[in-house]
Order: sequence, then C-alpha cells, then structure tokens
Amino acid sequence: MRLPAALGAVLVLGGCATAVLVLGGCATGVATAPATSSERPDLLAPNRARAKALEQQGQLRPALLEWKVARAIDPNDADARANEARLAARIETLVAAKVADARAAMQRSAPLQARQALLSALALDPSNPGASELLRGIGDVEFASYTVRAGDTLASLAERYYGDRARGEVIWEINNLPPGKPLVVGAELRIPEIPGVPFNVPGRTPPPVAAAAVAAPRAPERPTAPPITPTPVATPQAPDEPPEVNPLLADVRDAVDRKEFTSALSDIDRFLADNPRDREGIELKKLVLYRQGQSAYADKKYDDSYRSLTLLAKLQPDYQDVPMLLPQARRHVIDRHYQEGIRLFREEKLPDAIAEWKLVLDMDPQNANARRNLEQAERLLRGLEQRKSR
Repeated sequence: MRLPAALGAVLVLGGCATAVLVLGGCATGVATAPATSSERPDLLAPNRARAKALEQQGQLRPALLEWKVARAIDPNDADARANEARLAARIETLVAAKVADARAAMQRSAPLQARQALLSALALDPSNPGASELLRGIGDVEFASYTVRAGDTLASLAERYYGDRARGEVIWEINNLPPGKPLVVGAELRIPEIPGVPFNVPGRTPPPVAAAAVAAPRAPERPTAPPITPTPVATPQAPDEPPEVNPLLADVRDAVDRKEFTSALSDIDRFLADNPRDREGIELKKLVLYRQGQSAYADKKYDDSYRSLTLLAKLQPDYQDVPMLLPQARRHVIDRHYQEGIRLFREEKLPDAIAEWKLVLDMDPQNANARRNLEQAERLLRGLEQRKSR
C-alpha cells in the first residue's frame, strides 16, 4: 500500500502545523525521543530517594549501589556522580578505621574483637585486600551455608547457630542484607563462626564447655543431676537439624540459580496446584517472578519484565523493590510500543501502527500523543480504503 504524496511530504518534513505524527523535534512529538534529558530526572528520582534513605539508616554499601544504578541510567548526571564519589570516599575512610581497630585488637590479643571489626570492614568493602589478609592471619573463618525457609528471621537463625538471638546483626552484616526487609525464602545465606561463641552447625558436636555451663547451675541443688546433664544438652540439637526438603522445591531453586525461570515457574505452579496454602511454595514463587523480572529488565526485555513483575505485584505489591521497578518497566514498555508504531507508520504499515498505539492506550489511556497518532492513522487508512474501492 502506498500513501499519498502529500503524506509522504509530511513524513519527510515533519510539518508541525499539520501533522500530528511528529518525526522531528516538534512540540507534539515529545515521545519520539526516548530517555531525553528532561525525562531522566524522573527515572533517577527513586534511586536518589533510596540512596539518601539508606545512607541515613547507616546502610552505606546499599546506598552506594543505588548511586551506581543512577549513574548507569544517566552517566552525565552531576549529582549522582558527586554523591557516588563522596559516599565511596566515606566508605573507604570507615573501612580504614575498622581495619585499624582490628590491628589494635590483635595487639591486645583480642581476636574476637579483631574479627568482628574485619567482618564489618568486609561488609562495607568485600574486596578490600587489607581486611581479607588480616582475617586470614587470624585464622580461617568457618561458614555454614543456609537456605532461607518460610518463617525464618535473623533472630531465629542467630538463636539456631549461636544460641543468642541478639547476634542476628552478624548474619545481616556479612550477607549485606537490606534493612527492614524480611528474609527471602530460597535465598542462600552465609553464617559465620564467631570466635568464643558456640557455633551450632547441624552434624557438629557442641563444645563440652556448653555442657558444663548448663550443668553448673543445677549441681548445687540436685546432687544426682550430673548423670542426667547430657539430656538437656542433647535435646536442643534436634531443632538444628533441617527438615526434609521437598525435592520439587529444591529443583525450583536450582532452576532459579541457572536462570531457567520458565522451568522454575512451571514446577512451582505444579507444586502449588497440590499445595495451594503452602507458605514456602508461595514465597518461592515470588522469588522466581522477582528474579525473572530483574533478569529481563537487565537484558532490556521490558515486556517480559513487566509481565513477571505485574504477576508478582498481584501476590505482594511491596515485595523488595517492585514498587520502584514495576513503574520503570511499564514506562519502557509504553515507549517501545509507541516508537514501534511510528516506525511502522513510516513504513506505511498503517494497520500494524494502529495496533501498536492501541497497546499504548491500553496501558496508558491518558497518552495524548498515542491517541492523536491513532486517530490520524485511522483517518488515513479509511481514506485509502475508500479511494481503493472507487
């Protein structure tokens, strides 16, 4: 199908007075240039807000990552560049101070304090060579791997592994977890050993000091108590043994790690069909959808990302950073379909262009540019069909 010569002239010249479809720099064609400098501040605003809030909470490394994301969106943004440099320098200063504290603790023969200072430094800068070298000098740190299950909290894990709920901060710090967020079912955590503190790893025999500590207070009251002291020590170990893992859920986690999200969703949906109220299965499905949406967004597959995040928002609207990520994916999807409509219009494929702009209006009914372009294309198509029928 060929458009009239007059329309061809409009497409080439982009006359602002007569053409609704603006292909140049006209006032009505604002949507033809995605991610212009005037639009970018809106994209950066959520990252700026999160970065400032995290820094106020003392979460410097997550705040620095937010500034890095802002710089990735707009490398020329002076404010993001300055804040990234400032915060990086602050972290460097704090890490140096913690390393100095660790050295002082080692001179006082206090390895526990030294190790805690070094773990804090590595939580801020995991690649810091000085802190890593000092930590190796103190001795190998033993870690236990743990897969988060439904109902787990930092306090419950600290009680499980250390016998002290107050030590959940160590787990939070070494895993660089976001503040104020619940643990994500299926996530892998590293549980570090703390020198001088019992480390209750499943399958590992508790140190005899712990047994003595339990028996000592009871001995004066009951002379016959010592023979039965192993009983109260042994019974708390039962909860440390992890419950049997459902093999289908284990397969789902493996598929997520391999980024085989379609397979993971199929398996978790099959599991939930038989166990619709299973909390662990529901949380795992949220994790699959979140990782799928994240991965698609990073690959600029915005339609796929938007679909996954929309499904996740129906399950839990405030899941992690979905309230920020979902609107960004939606804007990208709208812009892509709008630009695709313009491309098809240029190629004189009016029905296809009309279909693209209808998709835009389905997602954004207030999009004035898409509505004008749609009406223009429909009028042209009717005119061409009438001319053809004569």
